[in-house]
Amino acid sequence: MKLKLLVGILAISGLAMLAWSWRPAPPPEVWSPAELALIDSLSLSNLPPLPVDPSNQMADSDAAAKFGQLLYFDTGLSSNGAVSCATCHQPDQYFTDGLPLAVGLEAGPRHTPSLVGLSYSPWYYWDGRKDSQWAQALAPLEASHEHNIDRLSVLRYIANNAELRGTYQQLFGALPDLPTNPIQASPKGNAEQQAAWQKLPSATQTVINSAFANLGKSLAAYQRKLRPGRTRFDDYADSLSAENPKTASDLLNAEEIAGLQLFIGKGQCVNCHNGPLLTNNDFHNTGVLTTLGELPSMGRYDGIRAARQDPFNCLGDYSDASAEQCLELRFANDKNDLVGAHKTPTLRNVAATPPYMHGGQINELLEVVRHYNDAPTSMLSHNEAKPLELREVQLQQLTRFLETLTAPLATEEHWLRPPSAQ
Repeated sequence: MKLKLLVGILAISGLAMLAWSWRPAPPPEVWSPAELALIDSLSLSNLPPLPVDPSNQMADSDAAAKFGQLLYFDTGLSSNGAVSCATCHQPDQYFTDGLPLAVGLEAGPRHTPSLVGLSYSPWYYWDGRKDSQWAQALAPLEASHEHNIDRLSVLRYIANNAELRGTYQQLFGALPDLPTNPIQASPKGNAEQQAAWQKLPSATQTVINSAFANLGKSLAAYQRKLRPGRTRFDDYADSLSAENPKTASDLLNAEEIAGLQLFIGKGQCVNCHNGPLLTNNDFHNTGVLTTLGELPSMGRYDGIRAARQDPFNCLGDYSDASAEQCLELRFANDKNDLVGAHKTPTLRNVAATPPYMHGGQINELLEVVRHYNDAPTSMLSHNEAKPLELREVQLQQLTRFLETLTAPLATEEHWLRPPSAQ
């Protein structure tokens, strides 16, 4: 009996030792100089001023931002009078909507990305088919599944609204004279609207496009106000270089610090999610499954071609930039390795903005981490990510770290509400 008891105790002890041996290494008490520099580079304290947008002379105008705010929350800029920009990009959800796919007049093909900090990016949409925030802001107005309104009707709505008309004229001068017939016209609309657009004189098309572009530039000026706020991670990162740093337990716990160690190390997350906004604003194929019922997206391969053909791009007639200021568009990569590549999203507020990926294919943050750990075969081209071989406890730690990246916005409260609600 005693022998059996002794054997049992030894067996249990052996299992305990084995279990202990599989525990991950504890978080570092002292980071290496290289790790400290990398952590510091991710702090919001190192976020530079907003980049200048030479294609939008109104980008940093408060008056234009206020006009853009009026437009942003106005449901009259839709064919059914019920959809605004805020329908999908909701201020109380970090300017996302919490849905797998965006829903305006109907469900669209892509997940709604956050607008917070997006003004730092040189490319817009998951495939980067727009090269400025003002050009991107125009596209949902005419998309059939979003606002579904044509550009002639948009300008007619502005002209018939005393507040919007007056504000527009203070910023840009008089609205163009609009034709009484047709009522609707757009090169992006349905067949009838496109036919009506083609019948308009080219000079009329030009002044309509110019005024339409002004609305996008105002919407962009408003969206440039949407800035991320400081998180617990930022305080931790800054404390590491302080003269009297707080202990780790004051800011991040052991699990979160271990997750940070994985984030900048074995997890390889920082390869793409770097800088103060935790994105390199580039495009990658990471083997994400296609949206249910859809063919795989060509991603950036198609996106850069669409950007170059866009009349509202940096080199277009409605841009305020010179050709020399459009370097991103002129020299953008358009090679075959961009097939299936989608834009790297920011990780700021990531725990508060599910679901994830370009089609909202993944519901839980931990499942996203597992996806990158497995690195499945891509349906198009190749998966740039490679299997990480992290243990489950490490995946949990990575997730705990990602949860430290959420904070209230650093945007003044009055920008987060419709002007009429203030």
